[in-house]
Amino acid sequence: MCPNSLFGRLILIQALGLMVAGGVAAVVHSWEMERIFARTIAVQAAHRIADIVSLLDTLESAGRRQVVAILNTRRWFASLDPAAPQQAAGEGRKDPGLAEFEASVGRTLGGRTFSVTIATRGEIGTSYVAQTRLQDGQWVTLGYRRDVAAFPDRLLWTWPMLAAAVILVALIAVRWVTRPLSILADAAERLGHDINRVPLAETGPSEVRRAAHAFNNMQSRLARLIQDRARIFSAMSHDLKTPITRLRLRTELMHDAELKTKFSTDLDQMESMVHATLDFMRGMENPELSQPVDIMALLESIQADASEVGQSIRIEGNSAQPFTGKPQALKRCLDNLVDNALKYGNRAAILVDDDGERLDIRIRDCGAGIPEAELEKVFDPFYRLEASRGRESGGAGLGLSIARNLARLHGGDITLRNLSGGGLEADLRLPRGSYAPPVDPSKDS
Repeated sequence: MCPNSLFGRLILIQALGLMVAGGVAAVVHSWEMERIFARTIAVQAAHRIADIVSLLDTLESAGRRQVVAILNTRRWFASLDPAAPQQAAGEGRKDPGLAEFEASVGRTLGGRTFSVTIATRGEIGTSYVAQTRLQDGQWVTLGYRRDVAAFPDRLLWTWPMLAAAVILVALIAVRWVTRPLSILADAAERLGHDINRVPLAETGPSEVRRAAHAFNNMQSRLARLIQDRARIFSAMSHDLKTPITRLRLRTELMHDAELKTKFSTDLDQMESMVHATLDFMRGMENPELSQPVDIMALLESIQADASEVGQSIRIEGNSAQPFTGKPQALKRCLDNLVDNALKYGNRAAILVDDDGERLDIRIRDCGAGIPEAELEKVFDPFYRLEASRGRESGGAGLGLSIARNLARLHGGDITLRNLSGGGLEADLRLPRGSYAPPVDPSKDS
């Protein structure tokens, strides 16, 4: 199975390349050793045959038989023939070692008549045979068995050691090369949570410096774009307050009570949208610093505020450890979710689940729920349902958008789901450890 990471794939390529290269090297080494071994043995055997032939020329028949009997060993064999023996036919002429043996015998025997062939072949080795005539006309057959060259044992332990050394160096080198990619990916991940994060260090190889420089330029342009958009919307929303105030004053001077009520209602909605838009844009910027937050104390303060105005909130579960985040942003996020539950469900239940890796806060209401097709759309800015969660119920359609933006500011998210027994559940998931919000740099000095 192919690894998912670039680091794993590079190591796999290194390991496979080493195995293939090592296998090819072993085959080439074995072939070369076999060729050298065959040549060396052939030369040695030819010289020994020449010495034996010279010795047999000096002996009588009885002495020759004694010498031949002594020569018959496991590796060597010899026989005296009264006439030229028949040469064994077969594939001997195709053997590359035979040509080397024939050339060596020819050089050592001088001008004697001779022939060479292969007597037997098999797993135990190859038998090379030389037949030549002595000075008195008698023929002698001399041969030796050449064992099959074994695979060099040294490769069995040198190759794994070499492979381990190369893979170790590859691990360090590949990690060193791919580390800038990991840093860049981590920076891109955190950019979505904090557009004003510390820029990347533009160090390392030229390609890495170029990538870091391009990333920093992109971050700077995005930050300016968001700031410009926030300033424009904030200015527009702020400037709208003045004409709304004038319209409200003029409405008070109207004598038609019914028309006056309609104007007041429209102005209330306009003012609510202006305030919601300002809150939304403030949530996009949020310069607040991160610090440990007691989640249970925060939820209990929201519960106390609701109880003062006669609203019911039930809290279940516990979070023993503080959560590192932006306190006011977290409070606004939870306030929006709880207000949404109280507004459309009359009462709310908050369930807290903290497993040490993720903080999960679920806010449930007893309302009519939301159609499945609308569960994601309600997070869009200014989006409102046409039924019970419409404009006449109050709100500008920014509460859930602001809450999700603040959750994502902390590396988390919010999802909605309808409960089987009725009502809606908003699930706020905040990871611990996977995202470290920025802290005040002055505290490190």
